[in-house]
Amino acid sequence: MAIGSTLRPRWLPEKNFPSYAYLPGRQPHPVRDPAGHSYHSEAIHIAEEASLDSDMFLWGIDLFNHGYYWEAHEAWEGLWQVADRGAPLRMLFKGLILLSAAGVKIREGKHAAAVRHAGRAAALLRRLMNAPDRAFECALGMSLTALAEQAEAAARIPAALQATALGQPPSRV
Repeated sequence: MAIGSTLRPRWLPEKNFPSYAYLPGRQPHPVRDPAGHSYHSEAIHIAEEASLDSDMFLWGIDLFNHGYYWEAHEAWEGLWQVADRGAPLRMLFKGLILLSAAGVKIREGKHAAAVRHAGRAAALLRRLMNAPDRAFECALGMSLTALAEQAEAAARIPAALQATALGQPPSRV
């Protein structure tokens, strides 16, 4: 995935991307280092409620689709923390967080960790495929089957994650 690619539509185009996609040990830590791109903000923004309609969720998709894997993980972490334990929504956020972590590990060249995270993400997403409604697919802009398959491909060949992007922006009425 190319950072800042104009080929990938934005869900929240009014928000500016961070000045760099964080990789541990290669750039200043975004929130702990004074030179970090988000130094004066919270490490994890806790959401008021877990929602697929929230800007935090959409921002996570924008970040992920444009190669900001660590930052996407952070956006979704705040939603995961407030989602009901055992709820399918919490499982979805965990799958997205693991997929983001796999992206970071791929960039770091840590193949075993990337395979582990991507495989766990795929397993969680597969468990959600029998959900009675299509809310997750509508929110993601793609089927859970397709996303699980992409996560499985990344588990087999981590470079495959470089070509992965979550769905298209939803149409707004």
